Amino acid sequence: MTLSAAADTSLPIDPASRWLLALDIDGTIVHEDGTLTEPVRLAVARVADLGHEVMIATGRSVATTLPILEQLGLSPEYVVCSNGAITLRRDPLAAGGYRREFVETFDPGPVLKKIREHLIGASYAVENEEGIFRYHGEFPETVLGPRDIPVEFEGLFDVEATRVVVISPGHDMVDFLALVERMGLHRVSYAIGWTAWLDIAPDGVNKATGMERVRLALGVHPSRIFAIGDGRNDIEMLQWAGREGRGVAMGQAPADVLAVANEVTAGVHEDGLAHALRSF
Repeated sequence: MTLSAAADTSLPIDPASRWLLALDIDGTIVHEDGTLTEPVRLAVARVADLGHEVMIATGRSVATTLPILEQLGLSPEYVVCSNGAITLRRDPLAAGGYRREFVETFDPGPVLKKIREHLIGASYAVENEEGIFRYHGEFPETVLGPRDIPVEFEGLFDVEATRVVVISPGHDMVDFLALVERMGLHRVSYAIGWTAWLDIAPDGVNKATGMERVRLALGVHPSRIFAIGDGRNDIEMLQWAGREGRGVAMGQAPADVLAVANEVTAGVHEDGLAHALRSF
């Protein structure tokens, strides 16, 4: 169904009515250029102030996720990064106020070699458990953090990876999707993002697996789950949330993402997240 505006309220909630909200970042909280609009910031703050647990579940690294929390003024108990491979927990003594609670890794060498056979001229990055990228090629500034390290291609192998990122801007998205399917990446799970972008995570790891850990840790009933996103790396999370709760797709999401959601809001340029949060 399509979301419609509901009556706003600023009254605190009863603890039994508390929801767990998982928000994607890119294309949901912020625009492609990183813009965070005031209506979205205020909407997120209002729901958090009511007492709901509002957190982030993103494909981004730790280094590029924590600044978004600061912009939103959020300090949730948990944060899911790297498409579920890293789950942070709030810790005032840790750098940035969060420590790594769960980390999933894999050997990136075999998959990198396989992909390079098919994608000449692509750019590659491998993220370690500290959230630091080693990268080869060109990446947008919004992806890289201050501690990320440029290396030769072979320098990507010697890392226990939480995530591999491959971008190939020269490819049409449809052709890129077909090429990824032909690669047969059986030992790792993958998700396609924007601009011919491929995120590769440890096998069986995605935003939904990270969020289910959080749900269990917080003791939230599945009917009190709200998740929202716009990318193919959000599909499992929207399915997970929508089984008993609310899986919401942004209006600009591709058809396969819209198909798994049980609600659809406006697009990111229409502050769709703010519209979706009006129901709280």
